[in-house]
Amino acid sequence: MTTPDWTALGRRARDGAPPSRDEALAVLRAPDDALLPILHAAFLPRERHFGRRVRLHVLMNAKSGRCPEDCRFCAQSGRAEANVAEHPLLPAEAIVDGARRARALGASVYCVVTSGRGPSAAELDALCDAARRIKDGVPGLRLCFSLGTLDDAAAARLRAAGADRFNHNLETSERRFPEVCTTHAFADRVATIRAVKRAGLHACCGGIVGMGERPEDIVDLAFALRDLDVDSIPVNFFNPRPGTAFAGLTPMTPAQALRALAMVRLVNPTKDVRAAGGREAVLRSLQPLALFAATSLFVEGYLTTPGQGAEADRRMIADAGFTIECEAAREATEAVDPPSGLEAAGRRGDGRPRADA
Repeated sequence: MTTPDWTALGRRARDGAPPSRDEALAVLRAPDDALLPILHAAFLPRERHFGRRVRLHVLMNAKSGRCPEDCRFCAQSGRAEANVAEHPLLPAEAIVDGARRARALGASVYCVVTSGRGPSAAELDALCDAARRIKDGVPGLRLCFSLGTLDDAAAARLRAAGADRFNHNLETSERRFPEVCTTHAFADRVATIRAVKRAGLHACCGGIVGMGERPEDIVDLAFALRDLDVDSIPVNFFNPRPGTAFAGLTPMTPAQALRALAMVRLVNPTKDVRAAGGREAVLRSLQPLALFAATSLFVEGYLTTPGQGAEADRRMIADAGFTIECEAAREATEAVDPPSGLEAAGRRGDGRPRADA
């Protein structure tokens, strides 16, 4: 097979012509000595659409453990034998305090996550109350929820309460999904994302790479996300959790994980692509290279695993020659939409945030 011209591939993606499926597969199958040329290719659309900005996200584990779903990678599944903290939904004030801490860390996005198939009526009421208080008390912070399955009515309520976005990951390809989870279907996840978009929320949707899937599955996931036209794509790197059904799987090497991240960027050149869970554990000393494909990071840890700390992430970003979005915004003169805290220039014609908003 002829070695692809990686720079030409990146230029095409930058100019609006993403790779074919065969070309995307070639990225994943490339040898390790092609990693830097592939990352350069991914950087071309990243730089065109986002410059050198890096957006920081902070997670709040607002309800933990005892999930009835059987996702085989997840330590919070009720089927797992993992030792994780369990607690019901936190009080609204604790969720609001988390938003204040996120802003103090320089985060642009605060994501409130709950375990379970979906929120109960009482939980949704409490979360909407927290959303209103956050939007009133922490201006400029984009508010994301990740609550499991959502219907049109619940999505509309969150939007009315002030939520900016909703996260619900596809996790893997449609072919692979039944091997990862049996208590709900891939189509259920797609339906939630469509409900989110109908409500006018920014759709955050990605997956996990390295769970024993084929390269073709990762390509299928990247194109499924493109077809759904999601706004933000978290790429999680599988980090096996003791006590889960997938605990014995071997994670990707750093180079494999970075090629997967670069491929997702090339297939989705205008989207916010995030180096998400497992970044520190899987990428290890190659973490800074993720910034040449990704435009955002989680700081201060994940749902059941710690991160390397916000200060270490800030140093890494600066040392690699990138700028944290929140700090860049303070120096800019762009107009801001007061009701949402989103840059007015980042709005799409339908009023929803643009992919880079």
